[in-house]
Amino acid sequence: MSHVTITAEQGEAKLAWLPLTDALAHGHTLPKAEIRDSFLYRGKDTVLSRAAWIDGLGIAVKTATIFPGNPAQGRPMVNGAVTLFDDATGELTALIDFHLVTRWKTIGDSLLAARRLARKDSDTILIVGAGTQGRNAREAYGTLFPKARFRVWNRTPATAESFAAEFDNTEAAPDLEQAVRAADIVITTTMATEPLIRGDWLRPGQHLDLIGAYRPDMREADDEALKRATIFVDSRDTTLDHIGELKIPLADGTIQRDDIRADYYDLPSGHFARDSDDQITLFKNGGGAHLDLMTARHILDVCA
Repeated sequence: MSHVTITAEQGEAKLAWLPLTDALAHGHTLPKAEIRDSFLYRGKDTVLSRAAWIDGLGIAVKTATIFPGNPAQGRPMVNGAVTLFDDATGELTALIDFHLVTRWKTIGDSLLAARRLARKDSDTILIVGAGTQGRNAREAYGTLFPKARFRVWNRTPATAESFAAEFDNTEAAPDLEQAVRAADIVITTTMATEPLIRGDWLRPGQHLDLIGAYRPDMREADDEALKRATIFVDSRDTTLDHIGELKIPLADGTIQRDDIRADYYDLPSGHFARDSDDQITLFKNGGGAHLDLMTARHILDVCA
């Protein structure tokens, strides 16, 4: 069985955000994924492999190498590839660019949640963090809310100004609290370990999309935000016990596991949804190899 190789350039030429969210939703109607992660270390260098198997969709192994010394030599710090296999025969189906899968999976994950949770009349969207993920979020959310006004806040104001200049209908926000209070949707894409978003800044009807925190010591929203909001996650398996955003408040009793309303495997039942216009919804983007698999398979279907 022959396989195809899909480069970042090939994928970017054909992919679109909303069809990807449809593919992610469909993937959660299939049998629940089996997921395994493994790590290898050599000093500060790391090899991370994430594997997922979904009957009826495929098998994916996403391998990333993280070499912190590379940038000093003019090389990327993170490299890798996604290998896609047929789940019925185990044969190699495709080799797909690592950065392509990661970019589309990460923001596509959050965009699916926004399609289900954010109010349709949202017209002011705040992005907290002016890095690569913030730019990806601006692009993706702009397809879902094409008439919305975007604002961006960053710890370094000049960086926010530079970000805003890259996009139409986008401006830098000088004050984080005021910007959060005025926004219909708040998207966080930071490397914060201490919460930036305060629950007493939130107002009825907002949607909060937490993307940045991925380690057990990282948080972007405080306890009050979690207590005021209805909490949704992409996967209970990859968020509750692994990411500080939920792991820390669960451990200290601020919230209980039953406070997590739904994950994407609840989409078919209709539980992953906003109840009212006044509800504050909070989504924690945790990622996971199963989402890499769903994204990789969608890329193959679109590009092959």
